[in-house]
Amino acid sequence: MQAIVAEKALQAQALAAPFRHVKKRTHIEIAPCETFRNGALLTWCSGHLFEIAPPHEMNPLLKKWQLETLPMIPESFKYKVIPSKASRFKAVKEILRNPDVTEIIAAGDPAREGELIVQLVVRMSGVKKPMKRLWVSSLTPKAVEQAFSNLLDIEQTKPLYHEAMARSYADWLIGMNASRVYTLLIQSKGVERSVYSVGRVQTPTLALVVKREREILQFVSKPFYEVIARFNMDGATYEGKYTMESGTHFEKKEEAMAIQEQCLGKTAVVQKVKTENKSVPPPALHSLSTLQALANKRFKFSPKKTLELTQSLYEKSFVTYPRTDSNHVTADEAAAFPDILMKLSALAPYKTLAAQTTRNIMSDKRYVNEKLVSDHYAIIPTEKVPSLQSLSGDEQKIYDIIARSLIAAHYDPAVFAHSSIQTNIESHVFMMNGKQLLFQGWRPVLFESEKEDVLLPSVIEGQQGAAEDVKVTKGQTMPPKRYTEGELITAMKNVGQSLDDKELVQVLKSVSGLGEESTRSNIIERLKQLQYMEVEQHRVAPTQKAFILMDAVENTLLASPELTGRWEQRLKEIGKGEAPANVFIDQSKRLAEKMVQDAINHSASWQFESYAKQRTEEKSLGFCPKCGGSVVDKGTFYGCGSYMINKCSFRLSKKMLGKTISAANVKKLLEGGKTNFIKGFKGKRSFDAYIVWKEKKEGTIQFEFQNKKST
Repeated sequence: MQAIVAEKALQAQALAAPFRHVKKRTHIEIAPCETFRNGALLTWCSGHLFEIAPPHEMNPLLKKWQLETLPMIPESFKYKVIPSKASRFKAVKEILRNPDVTEIIAAGDPAREGELIVQLVVRMSGVKKPMKRLWVSSLTPKAVEQAFSNLLDIEQTKPLYHEAMARSYADWLIGMNASRVYTLLIQSKGVERSVYSVGRVQTPTLALVVKREREILQFVSKPFYEVIARFNMDGATYEGKYTMESGTHFEKKEEAMAIQEQCLGKTAVVQKVKTENKSVPPPALHSLSTLQALANKRFKFSPKKTLELTQSLYEKSFVTYPRTDSNHVTADEAAAFPDILMKLSALAPYKTLAAQTTRNIMSDKRYVNEKLVSDHYAIIPTEKVPSLQSLSGDEQKIYDIIARSLIAAHYDPAVFAHSSIQTNIESHVFMMNGKQLLFQGWRPVLFESEKEDVLLPSVIEGQQGAAEDVKVTKGQTMPPKRYTEGELITAMKNVGQSLDDKELVQVLKSVSGLGEESTRSNIIERLKQLQYMEVEQHRVAPTQKAFILMDAVENTLLASPELTGRWEQRLKEIGKGEAPANVFIDQSKRLAEKMVQDAINHSASWQFESYAKQRTEEKSLGFCPKCGGSVVDKGTFYGCGSYMINKCSFRLSKKMLGKTISAANVKKLLEGGKTNFIKGFKGKRSFDAYIVWKEKKEGTIQFEFQNKKST
């Protein structure tokens, strides 16, 4: 009998679906069939069941954070079961140790983390039985049956296990040592007493955010001036903008006014009329990062939420594997597109669109190119089409993006007419540009409404007319904008494009920038949890804590994409069986030692006086009712200043039901357990109330009405 170990419960159900089976409490029993002659027992993990033990569990002397104990370099790494998942591990272990089980099929996600999750569980169970690997990127019954008929030998994917293990060991070495040394050294400078977590991907990602914020803070807005002329050519009127080789902006108003004076009342001549038709092909199919960026732009979904929704659709067999960095598919996948489109046409939103596609894309290398498919192909709908009513509203939105992407790829390019008119007043050049959609092609699939065309008047070269009006307009240069979370995902992926080091550019391009498709959203979430950045009006803003860390790690590998780029390059070599994992781990140990020493050496030059002064001037609003620490203004909320030390969860939003809660009211709440009477809360209807602190149930914030009990 075979034991199948899946990564998650929903995945296990999808793997059992093609076969006659019975669902038990902790596993699924598959009846004997052609695929499983003696039947099979199918169990599942719940993501990672194990984690590397913290330093003090490997060595009790490391419990206290001290520079003298750094670097921490374990002779061997120990794993511990995650406490909340102990019962799941017990259930998996019972299946693996079942004497009737003679072979194990690893059926985690088709990626290095899926390899690690299952193989580590088998190892920690103490079981040594022959193993096979199920590799499947789509969980439809047809794909699952085919994959079980073509199992891989475990040795073929074992390099991925070594890659994942090497990454986890190396991340532990760098993260644990760098976090401790920078925390201790920064705290010794008298700034905010907080834990300064450092990581090879999260820290250069934070550097992108801080760099953008510094560009905004240092930006000096300057006025500029432009000259706009209104022309009349035998009744055809239009405007043109004065254009030089350097652009259209004058820094000095006097220069613009001089052009205005030279042109007023003069004869204008149509110097050149140009029209060029340009075809725009449908957008590429989606990788995870492009899907996350679009969902963030369109629906304000965080990258984490988009991944969770897509993962849910994948586990329900409606879309293919989501953690992919590819925008292409192979010919085998493309062969199924006509069938998928036919099934999509049965759904109301796509009935007409999917049924009226205009071309076959089998030979179009923008979409079908095996050379550009890495471990996984682009995210596409499967032949298992859902009833849209069975999906949550947010799942429908993500499915709609994926479905329309595939449909649009099967339409002809859109065609635009780009036109321009160059009008001269003596030697002064004025330009007007227009754009007109001539052929919609794929655009109705992705865009509900079109922007209005910018149409130019019908004039001919050499035609003369009058400059009826010439005016000077004033504008203001604008600073760059903060990243949205979707834009940050894109910036992480494209981080190497602006570097001068050509070799490093190629390295980062080969590993797709900072992090992986599957981890970028987790990195962003972790930076928020660590209070390095906040999301304000859908854009990412770094905190003072982020500036402090960036000042400390400035000009080190930790702040640069170089470390993670070269790291990922070597990990990919390990995953392909081209490099040994043990050499990489030894190099990581030496790097951890160097980083600790470099931080100690550089700390003498750190200048944190301004941050230390801000800290001493930071006013406490009162004592935290949960832990006794100081409650301070955190920007968008009031919170316990001891959060990073003891994880105290006291938090009060500055805005509650449409009302701003003042610092004075927070002081009263902390001193006496009740604010002043506040008018104008907006619930189902407006109401007035006190905000009170209740000690019961570990402390809660509640409303209290005049002459009434609290709610």
